[in-house]
Amino acid sequence: MQKEAMPRVKRRKRLGPEVREEGLAAARRLLLEGGPGAVTLANIGDDIGMSHANVLHHFGSAASLQSALMGSMINDLTVALGHVVELLKTDAAAPRAVTDRVFDAFDKGGAGPLAAWIILSGDVAHLEPVREAVCSLVEAIVGQSTDEGAQNRVRAAVLMIAVSAFGDAVIGPYLRDMLDQKDDAMRDLMARILPLFLLPAGIPPAAS
Repeated sequence: MQKEAMPRVKRRKRLGPEVREEGLAAARRLLLEGGPGAVTLANIGDDIGMSHANVLHHFGSAASLQSALMGSMINDLTVALGHVVELLKTDAAAPRAVTDRVFDAFDKGGAGPLAAWIILSGDVAHLEPVREAVCSLVEAIVGQSTDEGAQNRVRAAVLMIAVSAFGDAVIGPYLRDMLDQKDDAMRDLMARILPLFLLPAGIPPAAS
């Protein structure tokens, strides 16, 4: 007796936004597991069950995918930092909490190595999501401050913490080992300095 063929299950067609969301989630997993070199259109296609050409159709290029991934990670960071000024005014532990969120985004979140890879490849235009997020973050923090000097202080604070977090993610482990420092040494230092930039009685102005 001939065995009846099983009915073919038609796979649901995924929409563009859904594919992009799945692709970015896969890209982040690949980044954290294998570093920036693992974030390729082919690897992402394998991860989400799509062809290289299909992934290329939704992202345009590998560089555009990297830019979108950076934008996604920086957006997560911006949301997480929310009401940083109010936290600093009401919670003595807030400077360390804020520092940990930024450093985690660049380190555990993978934004540091990804940014370094984009810069070294010369495709600095794909760091535009960083510019947009940094400007939004500064505006959000300044909007919660009432004194006239807030703009300059906040810009200096964001510059300091972002550059420090980036450097710590990329070369920090090696420098800490050379200097016999504990793993969270830079985070601890940043948490102690940050309030000086953000609070009205802040850090003295630079000498003219």
